[in-house]
Amino acid sequence: MVTSAGTVAAIDLGASSGRVMLGHVGHNELNVRSVARFANTPVRTIDGLHWNILDLYRGAIGGLRSAVREEPELLGVAVDSWAVDYALLRGQRMLGNPFHYRDGRTTAGVDIVHATLPPAELYGRNGLQFLPFNTVYQLAADRLAGGLDDADSLLLIPDLITYWLSGEKIAERTNASTTGLVEVSHGDWDDELIARLGLPRGLFPRLVDAGTHVGSLLPDVLAEIGAGHRIDVTAVGSHDTASAVVAVPMTGQNTAYISSGTWSLVGVELAGPVLSEASRAANFTNEGGVDGRVRYLRNVMGLWLLSESLRTWELAGQTFDLPGLLAQAGTWSGPVTVFDVDDPRFLAPGDMPSRIRAYCREHDLREPVTPVELVRCIVESLAEAYAHTLRVAAELSGTRIDTVHIVGGGSLNELLCQLTADHSGVPVLAGPVEATAIGNVLVQARAQGLVTGSLESLRALVARAFAPRRYDPR
Repeated sequence: MVTSAGTVAAIDLGASSGRVMLGHVGHNELNVRSVARFANTPVRTIDGLHWNILDLYRGAIGGLRSAVREEPELLGVAVDSWAVDYALLRGQRMLGNPFHYRDGRTTAGVDIVHATLPPAELYGRNGLQFLPFNTVYQLAADRLAGGLDDADSLLLIPDLITYWLSGEKIAERTNASTTGLVEVSHGDWDDELIARLGLPRGLFPRLVDAGTHVGSLLPDVLAEIGAGHRIDVTAVGSHDTASAVVAVPMTGQNTAYISSGTWSLVGVELAGPVLSEASRAANFTNEGGVDGRVRYLRNVMGLWLLSESLRTWELAGQTFDLPGLLAQAGTWSGPVTVFDVDDPRFLAPGDMPSRIRAYCREHDLREPVTPVELVRCIVESLAEAYAHTLRVAAELSGTRIDTVHIVGGGSLNELLCQLTADHSGVPVLAGPVEATAIGNVLVQARAQGLVTGSLESLRALVARAFAPRRYDPR
């Protein structure tokens, strides 16, 4: 229920770009608009691939300056971003730019962790899908290299930005749940696991729930953005998928979601985790959601396959318009190859078209030749991966799926939405595009007292404000 009106700012950092969005909540009103967008371009140095975190922070500050100009009575701000990556600090000082999860240094960390805890035991403790870049493996690699020796604290990316804004070191629980170091049954740091891995317990800050008031913008930050009044800082679902799931307009039963962006997160919302051996073998994850919900899902390689293909062609001097390619791919009448989008070779940056063709040769599949054929191949393969993941999620969780919601950038991809409906055999409801920012705004609005109620009531507000587009199976 909406109780009053006000405006907050969401700093939403994605793997390829960042944005600052203004969200206004009022009586029967929910709207968001962008006030700043900026690139998120990783930097490779002699020691590996890093995030340009200072440039991202500069973009966030510039966005807040624009937000205050447009909304002088801005009430609050909150940060969300991708998961697993972190900065190491000593006191107030950051010890180097954070590594990018696509950096290859974590291989040694996987071996160290699994030598200490077999994968089945680790899954029973943290409930996480195996991904070689999970925080637990990154930290093991850093410890081996001596990277933890000078650090006295660790902050995940959104918590780092929150610290620079507010001066408060915290770990928001939904994002912390992706580290592999939070006990899945009670949601607190797993002190025993941390000790067994030889990690300093003092690195890990206090955990807070989404919706917690962290503090307010520091005086220097207020001066830099041109604000003359107190602006609250709130912890939201700081893992961007946790915020996105808040804004999935699930108003009925038996629904699933796909948060489709650089990565695709495909799953269902549950009251408790699924920790069976079958779940571990299927590589499903139990991540923390807002209000204690469980995001039972699997990471599927997402629109990264398209964006990296476009980047490869551009480097070769070929410039393509993605909407045009997708339109032509939608009318492609020739044979379409479906490949495993989650093959590890597709994780790192590089020549994606050549990798896809190499995969096809190795598996006796027809190689896509033209860019249009390759795009159709990618989108068809993503849709089949979505459909397969949905079927397994339903089976493992004992739920039925009658409707699939696609939110995020992928909801604009008409071909992807239609093919997902075709492959899954259930209707797809697409939108909103800016689900992550909307979820961020709604959790802030509830913390500010602008709205009240459960996630279901927040989602009903989303459904009224952002009517989804329906795609029926053909």
